[in-house]
Amino acid sequence: MARKRKGNPIHGWVVIDKPAGMTSTEVVSKVRRSLEAAKAGHAGTLDPIATGILPVALGEATKTVPFLMDATKVYRFTARWGEARATDDIEGAVIGESAFRPSEAAIRAALQSFEGEILQRPPAFSAIKVEGERAYDLARAGETVELQPRLVYIEEAKLLDASDPDRAIFEITCGKGTYVRALVRDLAEKLGTLGHVEALRRTRVGPFTEAQALPLDKFLELGHSAAALAHLHAVETPLDDIPAVPITAGDAGRLRSGQAIFLRAGMKLPPEALADDGEELSILCTLGHGRPVALCAYDAGQLRPVRVFNLI
Repeated sequence: MARKRKGNPIHGWVVIDKPAGMTSTEVVSKVRRSLEAAKAGHAGTLDPIATGILPVALGEATKTVPFLMDATKVYRFTARWGEARATDDIEGAVIGESAFRPSEAAIRAALQSFEGEILQRPPAFSAIKVEGERAYDLARAGETVELQPRLVYIEEAKLLDASDPDRAIFEITCGKGTYVRALVRDLAEKLGTLGHVEALRRTRVGPFTEAQALPLDKFLELGHSAAALAHLHAVETPLDDIPAVPITAGDAGRLRSGQAIFLRAGMKLPPEALADDGEELSILCTLGHGRPVALCAYDAGQLRPVRVFNLI
């Protein structure tokens, strides 16, 4: 028999402004303990040096984490020219130096080549698994880690300030899997110098922005209270771009028990559910009384539950 999870059944998202010097996992643990929540997770790791938006999923919201992981993100960061570091950020040991400093014009010109779909080699100190081991564990053990380049998407890259010859401040809007540390490393190489990330802040994750984020210390001060729960965002917040289909109470019960349901009269699939080829359908979100019941896949006139929400 499965052991019952201890804690309160709290469901939703808390948007934390992560402080520097703390891991994302530590933040999640502190939020979960403060709320005495049964289950918690996060959508997208921030490095310990990084600050900014860390969406923490509680309870049934953890089932929507993959959708937020795939969402667009915005980062603001400072590149420090002239030093290469083992971790590609300020925490690593210096492994190379260069006296050359790029001009503002050169930075702007080079930055354009990093927009759109690009191949990026992740840093050796990353959470990517290599034969079952985390790359950063292998790198810390002194092993040489060579990760394969992967395709990432940078929607926009902007230079915000280059008044200091040793530093430049940037902002990027990007997709899943983009490493700011790798971007700075590669940009420095293209500019004929070396570089690493000196400061990093995430300012947006999908629908969540800085305006919604609460500093961790302020949130923890609220404890397990109504004031803390007032900062809870709905489970379905990351699903805003998922086509929704209202269903009856009876069909909701069937989906919750794992059964597929037939499309009935009046249950029209929204046009945006059709893929570009007009044949396949994307994942749909079924709604009962305005609340998510299940994420479903369409198959031969039926909606088959892929992920069910227990929000009764």
